[in-house]
Amino acid sequence: MGRTSQAVLVILCVLRTVKAFEMEIIPAERIVAQIGDTLILTCNTTGCASPSFSWRTQMDSPLGGKVSNHRTHSTLTMNPVSVVNSHSYLCTVICESAEKERKEKSVKVELYSFPSDPIIEISPSLVAGEPATVICKIPDVYPSDHLEVSLKKDEDTLHEKDFFQDESTNTETKIVTYTFHSKPEDIGKDITCVARLHIADMDFEPKERASSQKFNANFGPQNTVITASPGNSPMEGDSLNLTCMTQSNPPAQIVWSKYLAEESIQHLIKSNVLSIPHVHFNDSGLYVCEVINPVTNKTEKATLDIIIQGAPVITKLSIEPSTTVQEGENVSIHCSAESNPPPKIILRRKSENANMGPFSDRSILLPSVRFQNGGDYECVAENKFGNSKSEITLNVKYGPKNTMITVIPTDTLKEGETVTMKCTSSGNPAPVISWKKKKATGESEEISKNATLTIQNLKSKDLGLYECEAYNLFGKEEKAVELYIQARLEEPDQMIPLIIAFSSVAAIAVPTVAVLIYVSRQAKINGSYSLVKALRLKV
Repeated sequence: MGRTSQAVLVILCVLRTVKAFEMEIIPAERIVAQIGDTLILTCNTTGCASPSFSWRTQMDSPLGGKVSNHRTHSTLTMNPVSVVNSHSYLCTVICESAEKERKEKSVKVELYSFPSDPIIEISPSLVAGEPATVICKIPDVYPSDHLEVSLKKDEDTLHEKDFFQDESTNTETKIVTYTFHSKPEDIGKDITCVARLHIADMDFEPKERASSQKFNANFGPQNTVITASPGNSPMEGDSLNLTCMTQSNPPAQIVWSKYLAEESIQHLIKSNVLSIPHVHFNDSGLYVCEVINPVTNKTEKATLDIIIQGAPVITKLSIEPSTTVQEGENVSIHCSAESNPPPKIILRRKSENANMGPFSDRSILLPSVRFQNGGDYECVAENKFGNSKSEITLNVKYGPKNTMITVIPTDTLKEGETVTMKCTSSGNPAPVISWKKKKATGESEEISKNATLTIQNLKSKDLGLYECEAYNLFGKEEKAVELYIQARLEEPDQMIPLIIAFSSVAAIAVPTVAVLIYVSRQAKINGSYSLVKALRLKV
């Protein structure tokens, strides 16, 4: 009974740890987004291993975004946000379980557009007592039926206008125009355009934007400034927009220029915006915006120092006088790179060994270069943004060196053997190797053009002095070896049987010869002989 209770308790504990199927939309609150920005809605689930997601608007309008489903969540990305995204978005999740549970949640997306300050234009040229028209432009406003605009001269309100009855359904540039007769005392005062976009219960900033311009007759240019977007220190490869802004009436003519390294000036374009799609390090420098008022014949300049940041780029890796040199020449290796902040440059010989060989900050000098200095050299430039590497090969030409002769076998040579002599030598280009043999007359005779010389069935005539010559375009080197040959001797275990055999033959042959001599003499006496008889007599 006790075991049964424990089992039930374990099952209950397990059931309690299983998470229930839940979902949420992130962000969960009311969403306020500016047109042109990027908005990402995330539908997240817990307690379901294989959820199925779907998105829709409550008005069944197009989503106006891209859906990306993942294992336990789904995202709806609106990039960029436009007026079509002003909806309540509904995320539906079906959990593919036995019960096939279904859950839904929605979030409302509210949009606005109030991206920049108003633009003021005063025309024609202001002359005291004559009509002057002030134009105020509010770019890309949405929704415009919440827009209020005020025109002020210092603290005095000249004109007010609202767009509460406007029925625009997209972003629009709204324009407010006001004409008045200027007075001499108005010259030098600020004409200000204040635009307010008040939307109840919508949290965004700023809700009020203002711009001002000096009220003056035929003035300017003045207050000329250069603004850089995204900033005056962009990363290499980024786009850069330089905007020259000035106060002038009539509008000023604009000429861009840039100071070069040698302090000369390079003229660029005649526009208030200078755009560089992809900046490089050589785009760094002092940019000048010169504005000219042709009526007042006055000019004004604004400058901005642009510094391009980024990882280093190796601009030069060279070997002087050439990548291929002869041993003994003076050689210099140089590396240069550009970046901001300035790079740390290390120039070194590339090697698998721990000792990398010569290295330097930017250059390596090799007076009277040796063949050991040949090989690959590596330049590494780095700063906080990254690093760059480049390699170059130094090819050193030199005459033969370290010429050696190897004789196999290495023991004392004997007649009848095979001997192999191998000649090796280093050099660049690879040396040509040949063999010569000293004759009795003292002259040398070439006997082979191979590095390996093999003599089979060695004889005494093969003894003598052999010379190996290694040569290329830059010199030659010779080595010699003398062959000594030992005469052949019979092995002891072969001589003993021969001695025994010779002794045995002699022991039989001597009595036999004596018998034959005796028989021969008897034959001379008797006129004939019998070997059998002779043997009997002997016995």
